[in-house]
Amino acid sequence: MFYTCGPNEAMVVSGVCRSPPMMIAGGRVFVIPCIQQIQRISLNTLTLNVKSDKVYTRHGVPISVTGIAQMKIQGQNKQMLAAACQMFMGKSEAEIAQIALETLEGHQRAIIAHLTVEEIYKDRKKFSEQVFKVASSDLVNMGISVVSYTLKDVHDDQDYLHSLGKARTAQVQKDARIGEAQNKRDAVIREAHAMQVKVSAQYKNEIEMAKAQRDYELKKAAYDIEVNTKKAESEMAYQLQVAKTKQRIEEEKMQVQVVERTQQIMLQEQEITRREKELEAKVKKPAEAEKYRLEKLAEAQRLKLIMEAEAEAESIRMKGEAEAFAVEAKGRAEAEQMAKKAEAFQQYKDGAMVDMLLEKLPLMAEEISKPLCEANKVTMVSSGAGEVGAAKLSGEVLDIMTRLPEAVEKLTGVNISQVTSRTG
Repeated sequence: MFYTCGPNEAMVVSGVCRSPPMMIAGGRVFVIPCIQQIQRISLNTLTLNVKSDKVYTRHGVPISVTGIAQMKIQGQNKQMLAAACQMFMGKSEAEIAQIALETLEGHQRAIIAHLTVEEIYKDRKKFSEQVFKVASSDLVNMGISVVSYTLKDVHDDQDYLHSLGKARTAQVQKDARIGEAQNKRDAVIREAHAMQVKVSAQYKNEIEMAKAQRDYELKKAAYDIEVNTKKAESEMAYQLQVAKTKQRIEEEKMQVQVVERTQQIMLQEQEITRREKELEAKVKKPAEAEKYRLEKLAEAQRLKLIMEAEAEAESIRMKGEAEAFAVEAKGRAEAEQMAKKAEAFQQYKDGAMVDMLLEKLPLMAEEISKPLCEANKVTMVSSGAGEVGAAKLSGEVLDIMTRLPEAVEKLTGVNISQVTSRTG
């Protein structure tokens, strides 16, 4: 028939056809009744409270030690399971635990005897490792494996451990006082160092601020210099522009005055022409008109020279005032004027002189006829031959005018008739 067991149990089948016996840890097996036998052994973990009372240490101090051990029969290892079956088959868990406990206690006592109280008390881990190592090597031959061992308690009846505690407490208190003093000292040192760092940082910060202020003042001064320079340049440029504008205005004024003066001269010339025509229309005495013509011709020439002199003086005065603003322009204008005048006289020669004389003929006629215009009454005596009256007076004036080219030729050497015929 079939038998089963859980993972915390092992079965051993012996009898016919089972030599050596068959061991099964957690599973099932077929057993032939009457000729085969089945036995069970527990694989549960056993917790042992290992106590060793008043065991003398290496220095003869009796102490009591309590340890906690976890152990179990190893079912996965066939050799350990076979050894456990041989030693514990048919025994209960309590009996197995008792055997293991006595073994562990013996090893624990033996290890305590080789150590001092200080070594056990101060280094519990080392003591536990030694007990675990020695007990494992012994219990493994019984098929039992030690899962863990921990030292639970160490005490004595002689107050040895308490005395050690007092000494340690005193030492700890001493170390605490020393440590407190050292900490206070270190705190004061650190505080002083912190204060030094703070003051140093403060001074450094003040130095940096002073440097920054200095750099700011230097840069501000440089910027102020640059700004003032630009302002001065701008003001100078403005003043220069104002001066140039004033100069152009003065030049324009000079031009306007020159134009006005030219217009005045033209008006005077037109007035002279009108008066010449009026004189020509009112001539009555040919004889007196000839004399009057010569006188007025001279007077007209004198007036012309005076007017030209005045015009030239006015022009020179105006040019002198303009020289303060346009010396260079005046020089170029005068040079160009002189060059053109020289070029004109060089080109036309006698024609230019004739043109000037022809321009003055109306003035001459005006001067010739002026005495006739001023006469209040004219009495004419005729022999009966020729023209009589106003026609006679006009003829006399015209006769005087026809003699002018001859007079001009005698004075200047220029023949007006020949020059006009050549130019024509």
